[in-house]
Amino acid sequence: MNLDIRFDFERRDRIGLIEAIWGEDKSIDQLKRVSKAVLDKKEVVFITRIKKGKAKNLLDIYPEARFYEDANCLIIGENLKKIATKKKVAIIAGGSSDLSATLEAKLALEIYGISCQTFIDVGVAGLHRLLSEIKEINKYDVLIVCAGMEGALATVIGGLLSQPIIAVPVSVGYGVSKNGETALNSMLSSCAPGIAVMNIDNGYGAAMAALRIIKRIS
Repeated sequence: MNLDIRFDFERRDRIGLIEAIWGEDKSIDQLKRVSKAVLDKKEVVFITRIKKGKAKNLLDIYPEARFYEDANCLIIGENLKKIATKKKVAIIAGGSSDLSATLEAKLALEIYGISCQTFIDVGVAGLHRLLSEIKEINKYDVLIVCAGMEGALATVIGGLLSQPIIAVPVSVGYGVSKNGETALNSMLSSCAPGIAVMNIDNGYGAAMAALRIIKRIS
């Protein structure tokens, strides 16, 4: 069955954000066709949740493409309409196991020319690691916090710093962590006021939330 793919080319004009392509559930043929359509419009191709096997098919066609295996993301081309801002985003992760969501957020921000920095392995199990970085983290305008297990990192940072905080529960942890559900519920139940919570592993969504904030405060 050859279903049409209707890419949202008007999204940038409406809300200032381009459409990302979800790679996990699309066939290779679909990914090839949508990539060509986007590139023909002089837009950047940003594919999330794409595994190495599918990515190789597109790399064979577009050798200039960049595949980031740790993030399961592939980028073809450049975004020619970046956001002019001096605002910066910190992406904070409890552990290196949270890397996929962390890097997905970082890549999504960098496409738009946003300056961002990752702070990895600063989870609450070793609170001294976070406290040693807190002054540096405080220099950033928007904070994305990725954490699995019980997801307490977002609450701790929310009690220490005043910036907008976007929390991303990560599907990491034993048994009752339930593939990120415990971290999600913990973040939603946070006693630190004003934390925004994304869905499980949604680093891309967190990056887009950060962009909406930056576009308004720049």
